[in-house]
Amino acid sequence: MPWGNHLVSMLLLKMSAQDLLTLNARRLMVPHLAARWRYFRGADASLSERSAWAESLVSLANDLVAAGRGNVEMIVECAATLDESNRAGAPRLIDVVLVGRHPEANRPSVQLVELKRWSRVTRVEQATADLVYVRGMGAKAHPALQLREYYEAFTSGRGPFQGFAFECAGFTYLHNATEESVRPLLEVDAPTGAYARIYTSDCREQLLSDLRRSFAKEGASSVAEILLQGMGLRNTPLLDAMIWSRGADTVFTLRGRQKEVADQILETASKVLPDPNAPALIPDERRVVFLVTGGAGTGKSAIGLQMKAELESRGRTVNYASGSRAFNGAMQEHVGYGDREFRDSFTYFRNFVTPPDPPLDVLICDEAHRLRDRSTSRFWQPEEQGTGPQVDELFAASRLTVFFLDEAQSVRPNEVGTVKLIEEAADRHDATLVRYALREQFRCGGSDAYIRWVQAVLGVTDETPEQWTPDGLMHIEVADTPEELEQIIRAEALAGASARMVAGYCWPWTKPQGKSKRLEADVRIGSWHRPWNADSDSFCENSAPPSRIWSVHENGLDQIGCVYTAQGLEWDWCGVIMGEDMVRREGKWAFRRGKERHDPESGVKRVAVPGSFDPKVKPASVDDDDFARLVRHAYHVLMTRASRATVLYSTDAETRAYLKELVGEVAIHGLRPTWENLPQEARRPHLPRPRRGRRSRRNRSSEGVYEADLRLF
Repeated sequence: MPWGNHLVSMLLLKMSAQDLLTLNARRLMVPHLAARWRYFRGADASLSERSAWAESLVSLANDLVAAGRGNVEMIVECAATLDESNRAGAPRLIDVVLVGRHPEANRPSVQLVELKRWSRVTRVEQATADLVYVRGMGAKAHPALQLREYYEAFTSGRGPFQGFAFECAGFTYLHNATEESVRPLLEVDAPTGAYARIYTSDCREQLLSDLRRSFAKEGASSVAEILLQGMGLRNTPLLDAMIWSRGADTVFTLRGRQKEVADQILETASKVLPDPNAPALIPDERRVVFLVTGGAGTGKSAIGLQMKAELESRGRTVNYASGSRAFNGAMQEHVGYGDREFRDSFTYFRNFVTPPDPPLDVLICDEAHRLRDRSTSRFWQPEEQGTGPQVDELFAASRLTVFFLDEAQSVRPNEVGTVKLIEEAADRHDATLVRYALREQFRCGGSDAYIRWVQAVLGVTDETPEQWTPDGLMHIEVADTPEELEQIIRAEALAGASARMVAGYCWPWTKPQGKSKRLEADVRIGSWHRPWNADSDSFCENSAPPSRIWSVHENGLDQIGCVYTAQGLEWDWCGVIMGEDMVRREGKWAFRRGKERHDPESGVKRVAVPGSFDPKVKPASVDDDDFARLVRHAYHVLMTRASRATVLYSTDAETRAYLKELVGEVAIHGLRPTWENLPQEARRPHLPRPRRGRRSRRNRSSEGVYEADLRLF
């Protein structure tokens, strides 16, 4: 089956045997696997594939439970190595990878499994058992030959357990057959090796015994976490990785398309930019612009930050520009604490009204969908304001410009960054435009199924929303009250996870009050009242952090963030409050603009008519279609900030009921990723901001708590 431009799946499902049986009992397993298969392969799964999931997969899970190994993790359709997309031909996807801990060696234990529903096999050629005849299917290679290829790839230096000592073997699972009916597979001349075992229905007791010898009763979740980290599906949070590696040339390990994009940009830079140590007699005047598009979590920031580090290590002058105050603030104030040079290299799109002299070598423009038509500020004098398109100022600031853009994350009407805008600017500047598209998903636990579910639910795409199916990567639940949502988020934060509460912009936003800079509790839902994050550049009463570091400061948990302070960032758990700007009515979404009133008792603005209070989005000058689009995009951003779990709550009862229907039942054994449920390997403490003082380049500190091979979305 051709894969074309479709993304290579790292896995379709990750779940313990006992949880897989629960999922199957709810009739959710096969539909989930079929939907994932269609997304990745671009075609429907065959009847044979579906039958294998419904019969063989369930039968194998039952055998694991019968052996007392129901905790063993079952990874369905797992890639044999990293970067399978770079491999010629069809990628190697293993039917099932069983993952646990070895009972004696006390290290990871893996069994690669080929599912076959064959009931009878005969020889094709008397001289060899490598080729057999399967009734109704014709000539087939001995399954051990396929497993041998998987085994060699899985255990190679490029396999997902690279750097770890682990036990690995494999077997073919033939629950429909007897030894006599598949005798050619078992003859003396059949392939041999650690991967060549055959289990039929009449040797089930041997299988159960071997499963007990291969796997301990406990520890499977820890090993599965190591596997997911090795596959790049559990990623180091962006800010943690930046703090740990600050001043080093290598920040993130890029994979597949990410690495291809970064390598191409670095190669082009070496060709068109002058050598800092040996200027050319005839300067190369060529202008090159890279445009990299991709949805949330596809690795845009990872590529940009890695390129910045590598280009700087080569002596290039580089700035990293963004339209996001939250992202820049976190980089400058949290990552770059005490490092003036590092802080100054992160800037804003509007800071290039006057081009630098000499021009920068490279300008990296992250979140280019937030480009404005003009560079302006209410604090600037008239002569300081931009007079031409902001995008032209960015082109003029450097020899090589890189734009990272996701049109689905544009959340304000004055954000004009589009693919067309960049293309037209490249034409005006006679620049060569090179385009790349990223699809591989690394945020939200690597669960592309969750990203697609969110987009379908919100109507960002035309897909029909379906009930969420737990996939072992991402968790969703719906709270009945704001108090319940806060209790969940606070409990996880106190336990050690990173966590924040965010909301749609559905309440007025009061500036800090008086000399003490008291925060008004603007977000009011019944008797539950909480303040927005501080609209301030300095700390407020009760040590409430300024907005630029709300996302990373420990006291930020006491305030509610919005799309503008959350965009570009992530936490383990995210509580999302949907307000009255987007509610469910008569089977479709309805969008509302709010109206405010002056409260004589408090002297501040309160809600008169529920709806959006975003001063940039709700005005009548924004037409209804744009208003709906921007509100959808805002919730899309908020609902994709979590790396492990999203807790939803809507202030509207009908909308809350709709969300509960789509999320379905929540609890499946230990799938709820509370801090106490996580294996020790997943409980990585988040790093405080670094101490003052700049670390020298190429000198990776030994203070870091992570191994050197960091991966990021």
